[in-house]
Amino acid sequence: MDIHRAGTRETRRGNPDYFTGSVLLDPIADAPEPARLKGARVSFEPGARTAWHTHPLGQTLHVLTGVGRVQTWGEPLHEIRAGDTIWIPPGEKHWHGAAPATSMVHLALQEELDGVQADWLEQVSDEDYMAEPEG
Repeated sequence: MDIHRAGTRETRRGNPDYFTGSVLLDPIADAPEPARLKGARVSFEPGARTAWHTHPLGQTLHVLTGVGRVQTWGEPLHEIRAGDTIWIPPGEKHWHGAAPATSMVHLALQEELDGVQADWLEQVSDEDYMAEPEG
């Protein structure tokens, strides 16, 4: 058993190659092999978001606080709120982040495959980000 006490793991800023705006990442799970689970608490300031990306084994998001947005490539934009859980299948190109005027915090859980948790792609355009969300 390995216990990580609160305040013993460093908060990281989101890499600007992968995020737009202010994003903080707090590690939750980094399971050693043969386990593959990786997880973080991700805090997005208003307007902050990920770049488009995929995950080799999919991803689960669980919104803890605030209002956010999520979109799959070529599909409508969706608004997400505290308590919502989102499953993103393996290889699905998507992005997620806070709403324009509201912060959002979610848990991001995914498995690593051959050392890869995510394949990062281009930044989300302002046009895609500011589209009218469904739901």
